[in-house]
Amino acid sequence: MINEVPYRIGDATVDFFSGRAELHGGSVALSPKESQLLRYLLTHSGEVISRKELLAWVWGSVDVETRTVDVHVAKLRRKLEVDPQHPRYLITVRKNGYSLLLNQAENR
Repeated sequence: MINEVPYRIGDATVDFFSGRAELHGGSVALSPKESQLLRYLLTHSGEVISRKELLAWVWGSVDVETRTVDVHVAKLRRKLEVDPQHPRYLITVRKNGYSLLLNQAENR
């Protein structure tokens, strides 16, 4: 379970309580769906999560377009990754889904 303490994802800090992320001194708001998506990925850090599973858990339906997940992941990368075009943490696993790779020591 993800609590309300700030989480480090590489150089970014995510504060779920305030709904904001900080990267290199800049602060941006996370939308409710971005927060839900990120919480789910944090809960399953290191695992490959399919688009279908993300749709079911975050959007409550698999009837939503699968591009919805891709669009939200891209938005999160722009807010959390130093180089969103070459992500180090929010990784696409081709034909399988997404994985959030963290150094577990960062969030203890």
